[in-house]
Amino acid sequence: MTEGWPLSRRRLSQRHKTAKIKVNIHVETMMGIVGIRVIKTAVAVVAAIFLAQCAGLHSPNSTGLLAILGVDVTKRKGLRTSLQRIAASLLGLLLAAALFWLFGFHLWVIGLYILILFPILARFQLKEGAVTGAVVMFHLFNEKQLTPGLILNEIGLLLIGLGTATVINIVYMPNADRELQELRERLETCFSQIFKEIANHLRDNTYIWNGSELLEAGSILQEALDAARRSEENMLFQGNAAWAVYFSMRKQQMDSVDRMVQYVAQAYETLPHGELMASVFDELSEDVKSDYYTGRSEKKLETLEQGFRLMNLPATREEFEVRSALLQLMVELKSYLAVAKREKKQMEPAAGAGSQ
Repeated sequence: MTEGWPLSRRRLSQRHKTAKIKVNIHVETMMGIVGIRVIKTAVAVVAAIFLAQCAGLHSPNSTGLLAILGVDVTKRKGLRTSLQRIAASLLGLLLAAALFWLFGFHLWVIGLYILILFPILARFQLKEGAVTGAVVMFHLFNEKQLTPGLILNEIGLLLIGLGTATVINIVYMPNADRELQELRERLETCFSQIFKEIANHLRDNTYIWNGSELLEAGSILQEALDAARRSEENMLFQGNAAWAVYFSMRKQQMDSVDRMVQYVAQAYETLPHGELMASVFDELSEDVKSDYYTGRSEKKLETLEQGFRLMNLPATREEFEVRSALLQLMVELKSYLAVAKREKKQMEPAAGAGSQ
């Protein structure tokens, strides 16, 4: 933003605040995700080893390692990677058996196995199974023999280890709706305050605003987009895209808000035109919290635009520059409102559809 905008006076402290906000949000989010994942991993490991022991499989503890690899952060990703690992491991098992049968159980054969298998896995998008494929290969290498029973044992270990992790991953995944609703409320509060601060500056260009709400809104928005993406990934068959649509709308509007702040920064003189624009932002600071697109701000903006056309031309260069900035601000505000109006029909009211 321009040096005339009061925020520039505190730029260094705001950068520090931005870093702190991002670090705190990242730490809190990761603690929640990691905590749940650790619990699910512990349950999956114990269950997998217990089932392998009950099935009488050789080296049942290996299923614990496979279960650790199988637990993931979302249902879709966990199911997808487990299937990839099973396919890659079966392919690796067949390749290892063929190589050991042809060349014997020598150390250099392991290198040949890697040179052949890994490019194949990369070619068919099965890289997630490289580690699990190596696990079954080393089992064969350590046994120094190839028997149908040993092959079936390895297949059983794979299915129990990865299958148990997949089932536990699907059985429980925290519902993110409450978190997303809280993020929505926090974000709308920030937007509302931003519009109030813009209105204050338009009424009095000497008004000082530190811009903290802009930084906070950006951080909340990024956290919300990540949470919405995880929530959609946790729906196995039909994802609920309402939250993703809503926060994508807010992302577009946040870009508009950033540009509006740039234009407001150019309003270095207080004019009656600015006071009229301030009344629109006052209206918008309330409408932004509405569950539906009310259209009140749009109508008020249209009336203001008509009034602008009837005003006399600027008398001085300074007035011309300020009025030009206000006109650009008006155009950007219309773009902001157009996003909400366009996206309203694509969202369900329960997910916060139609907010301005």
